[in-house]
Amino acid sequence: MAAGAAARRESGPGPGGEKRILCVGLVCLDIISVVEAYPAEDSDIRCVSQRWQRGGNASNSCTVLALLGAPCAFMGSLAPGHAADFVLADLQRYGVDVGHAVPQPAGCLPTSVVIVNASRGTRTILHAHGNLPDVTAHDFELVDFSQYKWIHWEVFISKDVARHFGYQSAPEALQGLHSRIQPGATLICAWAEEGADAMGPSGELVHSDAFPPETLVDTLGAGDTFNAAVIFALSAGRSLQDALTFGCQIAGRKCGIQGFDGIV
Repeated sequence: MAAGAAARRESGPGPGGEKRILCVGLVCLDIISVVEAYPAEDSDIRCVSQRWQRGGNASNSCTVLALLGAPCAFMGSLAPGHAADFVLADLQRYGVDVGHAVPQPAGCLPTSVVIVNASRGTRTILHAHGNLPDVTAHDFELVDFSQYKWIHWEVFISKDVARHFGYQSAPEALQGLHSRIQPGATLICAWAEEGADAMGPSGELVHSDAFPPETLVDTLGAGDTFNAAVIFALSAGRSLQDALTFGCQIAGRKCGIQGFDGIV
């Protein structure tokens, strides 16, 4: 743990002195099976393809930020073992700073078994948490926040969360949840094929239509892609409207390809 802590203290700005974006949250292993059609229960079918892929919300957003050219860093718990070695090496392959990854002495890396329906582009996820503890306040004490221009936790409201609270559209969710946030905050909610909406500090509502690909290929990580693209634009000083539209554009490109490579 001492070596890991030292590495986290030494993380600095990106190339050219540009401040980084820090994404805090989950990294996991995705085991993805692509099938021609979603299988019936108790059936035995062949996959079109199968692959291992690094996943997790914060991890995926780091991938997209790196592809967009933003210096970024990942912070989250990391289990020991070969699967963790795989995801750590893949983060580094994209140039993501992993100095704030928090090694845990025991536990299993969270894993998602993903079924991608090639005929519809949908993804069904079975997630196993892995019993890893979350990062702690002490872990954050080791971070030099002056090196970062943006720190991503959970600002964005997902369609699933909105529906859990009983909202049936993005504008309805934003209007309903606005009273729960502190003054000056911005709420953003994406709603798949209906695009995305956002509510700024003064309560104004902005909207962007979706930008669907010609052929829907793979929606796994589309939400993480949207989040990363919006953060990228906002952290560069672009308006909320521009950032929302850019997020929908990049998320649409991602839905037309397998994985993330090729979104830019």
